[in-house]
Amino acid sequence: MIIRRERGQERQEKRTVGKREPGTRPRVRKEESTASDQGRKPYAGRTDSRELNSGKRVGKTKVLKTASGSKPNTTGSSRFLKERTSDVFRRNVIEKRPERKFEGAESDQFVNKTGKVLRGKFGKQNLNNEFNSTQRPSRSAQTKKEPGSMRLNRYIANAGLCSRREADTFIATGCVTINGKIVSEMGHQVLPGELVSFNGKIISAEKKVYVLLNKPKGYVTTLEDPHADKTVMELIANACPERIYPVGRLDKSTTGLLLFTNDGDMTKRLTHPKYNRKKIYHVFLDRNVTKNHLQEIVDGVMLEDGFVVADSVSYVSEDDKKQVGIEIHSGKNKIVRRIFEHLGYKVDKLDRVYFCGLTKKDLPRGRWRFLTEEEVNLLKMTSK
Repeated sequence: MIIRRERGQERQEKRTVGKREPGTRPRVRKEESTASDQGRKPYAGRTDSRELNSGKRVGKTKVLKTASGSKPNTTGSSRFLKERTSDVFRRNVIEKRPERKFEGAESDQFVNKTGKVLRGKFGKQNLNNEFNSTQRPSRSAQTKKEPGSMRLNRYIANAGLCSRREADTFIATGCVTINGKIVSEMGHQVLPGELVSFNGKIISAEKKVYVLLNKPKGYVTTLEDPHADKTVMELIANACPERIYPVGRLDKSTTGLLLFTNDGDMTKRLTHPKYNRKKIYHVFLDRNVTKNHLQEIVDGVMLEDGFVVADSVSYVSEDDKKQVGIEIHSGKNKIVRRIFEHLGYKVDKLDRVYFCGLTKKDLPRGRWRFLTEEEVNLLKMTSK
């Protein structure tokens, strides 16, 4: 039966044997140290002083007695065991360790062809990486395009069948062939003169089309929306046989310029924030705008999604301070409306009158027209 001291219970005072003062070490007679020399445990447990003085055996262990009748000193045997353990560890572990040989920086395998010494722990590995990189061609060399070639998914998208992502699915399922052979490799380049077929029908890349629309109020800027009553695609349904899509967005109640095209590269350059495309809006507000608020818009306004700064802002007419013209390059959703609502104004009407060099001149509301060659060249020059 094991009895353990409970938590919080006071520890009993340590018992002493004989008349030894606390803190003193007992002395053992030389003739009575035979038990420790034979490796026996001289003191197996607690017992009373009568058994120690009588020299009786306690269990299988003979209890030694000292001159003062106290517990004998056995530090000599423990020191012997420690030394023996350390000797065994040194003989079996330390002496059997393999000798580590470090190669110096002057070794040939750490020096590259240019004579540069590759030092450090990974010197040899860096040398191998350098050697392997010179053996295999670079990534740019592997993906080098032929003059006039086009990526297959882009070729299919330009043909007006679907988007590039959907084209990748058709390519993987084996619906596309080039010169009569099925091609299922992503990133395959179509060379000039090759015949591309989709489900057995030859397709060709469409010509680039650019349509400018003066969007009226009440139309949603999307390709298709089952919940929308009217979309901008209905206004240009008969414009061209090519598959075109809007560049950017205008919310349902915003009017003004909206560009449509099938040129994906130009679309990216006209809408990406890093290109800072210029846009001008004509804003009609519910009350007069103060000059302090105009200055605050130019200095910058902190909105929920970040800090926004307008390039310029001014009154459209000094007689009517409810109308403001604002030039901004940010493409965030409803950015102009949110700027004025943040300052406590309500936007009654919002019209985009300028977009990347294009204006509404000679373009009535709800009508569209093709861009001229000069306008297309202007867009290409500003989108580089």
